[in-house]
Amino acid sequence: MKILLPDSMDLGADPIAEILKRHRAIGVVGLSSDPGRPSYGVAQYLQSAGYRIIPVNPNEREVLGEKSYARLEDVPEKIEIVDIFRRPEVVPPAVEGAIRIGAKVVWMQLGIEHQAAAEKAHAAGLIVVMDACILVEHKRRREVLSR
Repeated sequence: MKILLPDSMDLGADPIAEILKRHRAIGVVGLSSDPGRPSYGVAQYLQSAGYRIIPVNPNEREVLGEKSYARLEDVPEKIEIVDIFRRPEVVPPAVEGAIRIGAKVVWMQLGIEHQAAAEKAHAAGLIVVMDACILVEHKRRREVLSR
């Protein structure tokens, strides 16, 4: 896992816990309606944990009871965390969208890293998490997050 924090930001000893406490609206880029896909299981878990899940996938109409949008810029509500389930080579457009909509965090799932896109998001003042599963990180901090 790699985390990039804006220079002026201090999230304490556990920045992941602070991210998960502070931000509740998650745009899931690449969310599939196929229950066998990792994106579906992660989003379902997060939704059951009380997070607002917003599917972002041009190939879906609805996932987990929520309307799906083609792009982050099409979502009519505020997204705080952009959780990316896409191959590294197609991460830059999602990061650019996250910057345009004023998201607070870009989170690239386990196995996903794109240094240039991460640096661009960081330069724009976003928190960046790479190569980490948001579900795993939430479960590790479940006790702290339930307070």
